[in-house]
Amino acid sequence: MTTKPGRVRSEKIAMFRMLAFIVIPFMNLLGKYSYQGLENVPKSGAVVISPNHDSEIEPLVRGISVWKAGRAPRYMAKASLFDVPVLGWVLRKTRQIPVHRSNRRGSDPLAAARQLATEGLAVVIYPEGSLTREPDLWPMRGKAGAVRMALEADVPLIPAAHWGTQRIMPRYGKLSLFPRKRVTVRFGEPVDLSAYRGKPLDNALLTRATDELMARIAGELSVLRGEPAPAERWDPAVHGQAETGRIE
Repeated sequence: MTTKPGRVRSEKIAMFRMLAFIVIPFMNLLGKYSYQGLENVPKSGAVVISPNHDSEIEPLVRGISVWKAGRAPRYMAKASLFDVPVLGWVLRKTRQIPVHRSNRRGSDPLAAARQLATEGLAVVIYPEGSLTREPDLWPMRGKAGAVRMALEADVPLIPAAHWGTQRIMPRYGKLSLFPRKRVTVRFGEPVDLSAYRGKPLDNALLTRATDELMARIAGELSVLRGEPAPAERWDPAVHGQAETGRIE
């Protein structure tokens, strides 16, 4: 895969610079941030970044960390959001990736993977799919979206973790303005997907690869928390929990 010279510089388009000018000072009022492993994020070319997810405000923190690593953060967003006035304009201007509903299973992920690869984007995909249900905020069972995207686009998959965002905005809680909270963000080395590349992406393969990804994310979070991660990933279905919506 080739990337045009100056990709890093061209990624930081005017719209992103404007958003950074607004968002970063606001987030600095809420927290004190430190970053680890920025060198593990490729400076150019397509890449999938997969973090844990324990707070509604975390995507802003993660976006800033990707920006600090020299990349413009992209997310996958429902295609219908691109039709919303103002919001849709911002999504298009920042080249976010629209996800279309499709009757043909797998067609939309393939289209998104092609866009990721051909445009050389850095895309954040949360493998848990929603805020973790794990009581102590460890990563729960993952879904295959991030791994599938990395394999279909043939790009690096970076495990990432953060700790402290839950103090700024607790899971399903309210924003805490004062005092400023300490937040640490960490990027790990790429997940080794060589054993899976070039093979049919069936459920068994995707499950194994996703388990590896979630173990890596939990390992990065363990470094930040200074304690071992649970040996088994939390499964909402086993505990009678819905996978989306507030935890009762």
